Amino acid sequence: MKLHSESFPDQGIIPEQNAFGRIDTQTHVALAGNRNPHLAWSDVPDGVRSFAILCVDPDVPSRPDDVNQPGREVPTDLPRVDFYHWVLVDVGPDVRSLPEGSYANGITPRGKAGPLALDNTRQGLNDFTGWFAADRDMNGDYFGYDGPCPPWNDALMHRYIFTVYALDIAEFPLDGRFTGAQALAALQGHTLASASITGTYTLNPRLHAL
Repeated sequence: MKLHSESFPDQGIIPEQNAFGRIDTQTHVALAGNRNPHLAWSDVPDGVRSFAILCVDPDVPSRPDDVNQPGREVPTDLPRVDFYHWVLVDVGPDVRSLPEGSYANGITPRGKAGPLALDNTRQGLNDFTGWFAADRDMNGDYFGYDGPCPPWNDALMHRYIFTVYALDIAEFPLDGRFTGAQALAALQGHTLASASITGTYTLNPRLHAL
């Protein structure tokens, strides 16, 4: 399989219109466009009955000690963990592209509704659900796509890996609320092929200026 995006090139910088947060000189971070990027795939194997799409940032700090703390920077050698930004399943077997902004267009405080979504697809919970759990203004279930918003003082440029999975099942074997990690586990044994592209993003002004 092959995957590409008209929103950003593979290994290129993700535009602010596809991000959750953007750099702000006064407050460090401001809300951005939060539109899901365009994705298109080809060279699909025979026997596909549905597609699933995951977006994961594997560069999230494993400890919050330095995150977004003035006068400090999250070191590059800090161990990192996965953070899922999009979980989309039950994409029809004849679909070959998703338009930009079709599943997310702007930020929805307390999260977008789900799991039912456009064209009989379903969306899982992204990890903003846990991130905002203690925030009285933003807590809720964040279904679907919410874009990049890495710590503004992280010394590491974050990667966002979008993967389309061609599956041999018509309906994804999870119901209700499910996470990206749960979806990835459920894909095992049902994936005929997959393809990925990676975008990068930072809110660290020092890195942004490089």
